[in-house]
Amino acid sequence: MTVTVITADYFNEQQANDVIKCLSAYALDPMGGAAPLSDYAEKNLIAQLQKRSNVFSVLCYVDAKVAALANCVEGFSTFSAKPLINFHDIVVLKEFRGQGLTQHLFTHVENIALEQGCCKMTLEVLEGNHVAKNAYRKVGFSGYELDPEMGQAVFWQKKL
Repeated sequence: MTVTVITADYFNEQQANDVIKCLSAYALDPMGGAAPLSDYAEKNLIAQLQKRSNVFSVLCYVDAKVAALANCVEGFSTFSAKPLINFHDIVVLKEFRGQGLTQHLFTHVENIALEQGCCKMTLEVLEGNHVAKNAYRKVGFSGYELDPEMGQAVFWQKKL
């Protein structure tokens, strides 16, 4: 098994298609909402990503077949006065799960974060996604808290 990890070039048609393929599979998975990407997202995602300098995608290939994706967004920590990287989407296609590909994705992104002088990497994970939580723990992630008496941070949203 040959594993290759790259930072996707959104202007490369094959790599752009691989980003959409992985994200579409994730959207259909129960952990991604169990619904297909909207027509709008599928048609416009790559063009929108091409416009943004603070977003990047990492693709993982196994024997030249796309197998995994991490979509990342650069943020900023005001407490540290340094950038951070947030994993917005993490996908391992079903047929490639259990092969340690998450570790390959995280190592690649961590190297980018270190090169950019980031203070940390962040991600959100569903409470019941025990497989993902175990994978994230293996690469050093843990729940975020400032004071144990106040508990861990909770991710909220308001759709617009």
